[in-house]
Amino acid sequence: MSVVKRIVRDGKERMNVDELLGKEFEQAGYGGITLTKTPLGAQINLYTMRPGRVIGKRGRAIKEASERLEKELGLANPQITVVEVEVPELNPQIMASRVANALERGVHFRRSMFWSLRRIMDSGALGCEITLKGPIRSARARFERVSEGFIPKAGYPSQKYLRHATIHVKMKRGILGVTVNIVPPDAKFPDKISLDGLPEIQYPEETYIPEGVEPEPEAAEQLTTPEASTESGEVGAQGVESVPETAQAEPTVPEEAVEAVEPEVVEKEPELIETRKPEGTDEEATTKELAEETKESEESEEGEGEEGN
Repeated sequence: MSVVKRIVRDGKERMNVDELLGKEFEQAGYGGITLTKTPLGAQINLYTMRPGRVIGKRGRAIKEASERLEKELGLANPQITVVEVEVPELNPQIMASRVANALERGVHFRRSMFWSLRRIMDSGALGCEITLKGPIRSARARFERVSEGFIPKAGYPSQKYLRHATIHVKMKRGILGVTVNIVPPDAKFPDKISLDGLPEIQYPEETYIPEGVEPEPEAAEQLTTPEASTESGEVGAQGVESVPETAQAEPTVPEEAVEAVEPEVVEKEPELIETRKPEGTDEEATTKELAEETKESEESEEGEGEEGN
């Protein structure tokens, strides 16, 4: 048998098992199955809301279901394991069956769809879409769709994370199809990047001084520090000559070599203030000049007296 025929046969077999168990345990909140073929037989995991109804009294219901699978479908030694669904709102099979039951009871289709959508999103789903197709109001078929959140339509995320279920409902006007798509909260998409766990980068704080405002004295001293190298002693950008560190450092003397010496009292001699004469001056020259000036003044007075007589 070729690989393609084998895949088609396994798909048909799984679909038949799903339909049989879905009809058998419809009232128990049937949530789907996973079928695995082993050399010892077929291993079936059955998901349900009420495991007690599936197992039955002393395991009678589950034994009858395994016998039906072996006789009607020809499964060799089927082993059914019942698994309880922790969050029914995130299971599309259960939510589709709830919408179908509401439609059979006569509830308006929009009310049942929005009620299921609200319950699914409140449970933490990233996205949900509910579609109802068929003769909803008249004999002509149409569809109604309600959605919320993010729902991938194609690609790897839709194949891996999207949960899908379809249930058919028999109504007076015809058969309706209820399709539910749910994106669980643990889905990870390639375009969603999380930066949690990265180390924090600490940047140095820079003082911003707006134009027209003078910096404070401390800030001005920091801004006027020389930028030249300490080895060459060149003048920095601000015009302040930088002194090498070797010249600034004072020689250190070990404490052992320092001896306690009493300070000597030294008497200071009184300072003598010398009076210096200005250069180019002489006492004799000054006395001669004064004598000449007095003679000239006396002669001028005598001349004026004679003119008056």
